[in-house]
Amino acid sequence: MGIFQRLSDLLKSNVNDLIDRAEDPEKMVKQIIIDMQKELSKSTQAYGKAKASERLAEKQYQNAVKISADWESKAKSALAAGDQELAKKALAKKVKADEDVANYKEMYDTISSQTDAIGDQVEVLKSKLEEAKSRQAMLIARSQMADTQKDLAKNMGGFDASSSIDKFNRMEDKIIRKEAEASAFTEIAAGDTDDTVESFEKLESDAKVDAEMQRLLAEMNGTGSAPAAE
Repeated sequence: MGIFQRLSDLLKSNVNDLIDRAEDPEKMVKQIIIDMQKELSKSTQAYGKAKASERLAEKQYQNAVKISADWESKAKSALAAGDQELAKKALAKKVKADEDVANYKEMYDTISSQTDAIGDQVEVLKSKLEEAKSRQAMLIARSQMADTQKDLAKNMGGFDASSSIDKFNRMEDKIIRKEAEASAFTEIAAGDTDDTVESFEKLESDAKVDAEMQRLLAEMNGTGSAPAAE
């Protein structure tokens, strides 16, 4: 497939379709640029050779025109001198030169037309190459974004949000129960401390009451001292 057929395919094809078919869209986009640059280089070289051929054909054509004009001038000079035979010989040379003029003119026109066509195609390729370069960064960015979205979708597809929330709720319930147990143990510990303090306080109070009882009994018996407690 020639360069211009590939260029035509590139222009007619949807770049996104090309990317979708590629294993690595970023590499393919870069490869398209590389291929276009190579083809542009080859086409530029071919255009240079065509221009050289065109200049050579033009030179041959102009030289043939000059030779024809020279023989015509010589024929005129011979006629002016009254030598018709010499004039005929000069005109015979002119006729042959005119045939060369026609042949070289046809060859020059053909090469010139082909050269112009190659030049136009090279300019089109240059333009499309610049367009491809300007779109390269955008296409690669879109490709990377698509990969990111695809990976995210895959990850989300394997993630059970409902199950995770249920687990989270169960963990929260466990923590609430642990907090309740801690609070209950704190209250129990505080209750035990209060009972102990109250017991000691009651014991001390009872001792004082007994002492007062002994004092009163001693006073009432007139002994002045309390009997020994049994």
